[in-house]
Amino acid sequence: MVGVAEALIYSHKAGLDIDKMINLLSGGAAGSFSLSALGPKMHKRDFDPGFYVEHFAKDLAIVLEEAKNENMSLPGTSLSHQLYR
Repeated sequence: MVGVAEALIYSHKAGLDIDKMINLLSGGAAGSFSLSALGPKMHKRDFDPGFYVEHFAKDLAIVLEEAKNENMSLPGTSLSHQLYR
C-alpha cells in the first residue's frame, strides 16, 4: 500500500496520466492487487474501507510477535505496522 500510494503521488506530481500508469504497472512485475484494485479507487479519492485498518494492524502485530518468537527481524513489516498504527 505504501508503494501504491507513493506511485500515485509521484505520478500526480510528475504530471503523468495516473490511469495509464496504473494500467502499465499492473501488467508487469510491479503489479499487485493493491495497485490494480485499489489504485483506481485512490485516484478517484474513494477511501471507503475494504478492510478496517485496526484489524490489519492487529494482524501485523501477530506476524511481528511470531517473528520475534523465531528470532527473526522483519523490518518492512515493522515499518508497515508503525505506519498503520
